[in-house]
Amino acid sequence: MSAASDSPAPAPGSAGGPAEAQFGPHRFYAGEGGGSEQFRGARFDVADLRGARFTDCDLSGVTIRDGWLVNVSISGYLSNVTVNGVDVTEFVSAELDRRHPERVQFREGQTADDVRAMWDTIERLWAQAAERAGRLPAAALARQVNEEWSFEQTLRHLVFITDAWASRTVLDEAMPYHPLGLPQSWYPASSAAALGIDLSAQPGYDEVLAARADRMAVMRRIVTGLTDDELGRPCPRSPAPGYPDEERTVIDCLGVVMEEEIEHYRFSVRDLAVLESG
Repeated sequence: MSAASDSPAPAPGSAGGPAEAQFGPHRFYAGEGGGSEQFRGARFDVADLRGARFTDCDLSGVTIRDGWLVNVSISGYLSNVTVNGVDVTEFVSAELDRRHPERVQFREGQTADDVRAMWDTIERLWAQAAERAGRLPAAALARQVNEEWSFEQTLRHLVFITDAWASRTVLDEAMPYHPLGLPQSWYPASSAAALGIDLSAQPGYDEVLAARADRMAVMRRIVTGLTDDELGRPCPRSPAPGYPDEERTVIDCLGVVMEEEIEHYRFSVRDLAVLESG
């Protein structure tokens, strides 16, 4: 199943790789105030970098030599990543597939029936996650774990993803955006406001659940009537103003929705485990 519009490009310096920096796997530009080249090609020798945090950074070609890597957490797009001379890329991918078989199901999907089956899986997984979340105190659902989105924020983001990549593109609706939706962090606040989205809103959990249920129903209606012939239909609208003008098909757009769903599910259950442990 394709999610080409949201996929990372080859690493700089590789055959066909981009000339510009890639700021994380889900950004197509740095955003307001981002993209600093201050540390490009920098050397840190015998430096104390304990507690440093790198978010949405292009780390292509970085070398860590004789480092002390203890309690180090890495997430992102991996290609040709070696640890002590061992390329761990395929190992990490295989382990993620073992833990989250929905990733394999997503990659292998080709037909409208596959899309429906994938959405069945997504609905089941998120129902399980919502049940776990419902057993936690309300305050925990608004709590960020390690500066990641809270459970509430994740659901709001998926509302926006459905609006942008399903209603706007596949259904060709001009302004389908829910005011509680949460765009990617790089999306300008002024652009979000123009869509009727209030980034400063702090809705209650019940409001978030209602918006999420409505948008999941939109996807269910789309996949229920989907045919193989429709998968390649062009979608002329971009997901939102400011996105690149690219050729996108129905399967491209639905692929983005579903990839976002399974990746954010993975992040959410990871963080739910932390919240459940107290």
